[in-house]
Amino acid sequence: NAPNPFNPDTRIRFELPEAGRVQLIVYNALGQQVRLLIDEQREAGRYVAEFRAEGLPSGFYTVRLTAGSSRLTRTMMLMK
Repeated sequence: NAPNPFNPDTRIRFELPEAGRVQLIVYNALGQQVRLLIDEQREAGRYVAEFRAEGLPSGFYTVRLTAGSSRLTRTMMLMK
């Protein structure tokens, strides 16, 4: 994601090598889901998802991308 740290918005860029079901979920430091950004079928290509953290406290968040059988997890930091 960029920027990282962010306040309160960030962009999460990803690329899909093939079409498939995509989920992009943001979790807080306790592992609780705080936002479901994407949950749909997508074609192969490059994408950008916006994460607006308004109303969330400062801290570390994890974003998990699941596409087909692949899973990628990254950490981001919200600083207010």
